[in-house]
Amino acid sequence: MNLQLPFEKLSKLFYVTVGFVLIGIIGTLDFLTGYELSFSVFYVIPIFLVTWFAGRKLGIMTSIVSAFVWFVADIVAAHPYSHALIPVWNSLIRLTFFLVITYLFSSLKNSTEREKELSRKDYLTGAANSRFFYKLAQMEIDRFQRYAHPFSLAFIDLDNFKFVNDQFGHAVGDQVLRTVVSSVKKHSRKTDTIARLGGDEFALLLSETNQESARIVLPKIQDMLLEEMRQNNWPITFSIGVLTCNATPLTTDELVKMTDDLMYSVKKSSKNAIKYASYAG
Repeated sequence: MNLQLPFEKLSKLFYVTVGFVLIGIIGTLDFLTGYELSFSVFYVIPIFLVTWFAGRKLGIMTSIVSAFVWFVADIVAAHPYSHALIPVWNSLIRLTFFLVITYLFSSLKNSTEREKELSRKDYLTGAANSRFFYKLAQMEIDRFQRYAHPFSLAFIDLDNFKFVNDQFGHAVGDQVLRTVVSSVKKHSRKTDTIARLGGDEFALLLSETNQESARIVLPKIQDMLLEEMRQNNWPITFSIGVLTCNATPLTTDELVKMTDDLMYSVKKSSKNAIKYASYAG
C-alpha cells in the first residue's frame, strides 16, 4: 500500500506538458530581452519538475529541448559572435550542464525514495514496520468514517517460534520470518499490508474486507503458511485473531488491542486456529 501526496498522483504527461510550456515561456522571454539579460537559471525549473516527477529519461529529453530552445533564442536574437561555431559550442556546454543537473536531481530522487521506503519497512523481513502500520490503520479508520466500508485486521502469531530459534539457531528463525512475509505477500492483494509488530507477531490489514471475505481469505493464508513450514521441516503453526470493523474504533491502539486479545485467546487454548470477531461500536 502506497502513501502519495496529491501532486505525486498526477500523470507523467502532465509534468512533461507543464515543463515544456515553461521552457516555451522562458525561451520567449530570453528572446525578447536580448542577449544582455540571461535566463539560463530558469531552465532548471522545468528540468527539475520533469526529472523529479516523470523520471530521468524524460528529464534528459527536457534538458535537450531546453538547450535547443536557448540556442534558437540566441540565433534569432542575432547576437554577433566572432565565429559561427561559438553558439554551437555554447549550446553544447549548456546541454552538458543541464544533463549533469538532470543526473543529480534523479540521483537525489532515487535516494529520497530509498530512504522513504526503508523508513517504512522492517529491515529483516521487508514487511511494513509498526510505525507505518499504525499510519495505514489510521487511514483505514478515516476511510471507514467517510465511506462506511468495513475492513478487517488479522493478528498472526507463530507458535513454537522460540523452539525453532533454540533448536536450529537464529539464522533459521530469521529465514522463517522472511518466509512468512513473502508467502503472505504472494497470496494477498496489493491493497493489503503485512506488518511486523514484534519478534514473531504480524498484522495483516485487509482494506474494505468484511467478515465473510475474511473467513475465506485467512484460512487459505493459514493453510499456505502451514504448507511452507512443512516443506521446510519447521515445527511452526499459526494462532490468528481476526477483527472485522463495522464501526470505527476510537483509536488505532484500541483496534490493535482488540485484535491482539483475539489472537491471545487462540494462543492460550488450542493454538493453530483462527478466531473471528466483529466490532460494531
